[in-house]
Amino acid sequence: MQDMAALDRYRVTLTTGGAVVMQGVWPNRETGQRKFRSWIGSYGSIPDARITLAEQAAHESWRDLEAWPDSAA
Repeated sequence: MQDMAALDRYRVTLTTGGAVVMQGVWPNRETGQRKFRSWIGSYGSIPDARITLAEQAAHESWRDLEAWPDSAA
């Protein structure tokens, strides 16, 4: 069984028009937050872009921690 500490549990997702364009997952929150901010700078100018940082605890669904822009259009 895989150690829970090693699981990729922080996910950053870029969507546009409701479709997933790009997604990445990392094992620690600091990396996820850094990627979230980086993606805003790199991809935030794409029309209808929405970027989210989500967390998944063991055996649970993904839960959004941060979203950009702050509210869905």
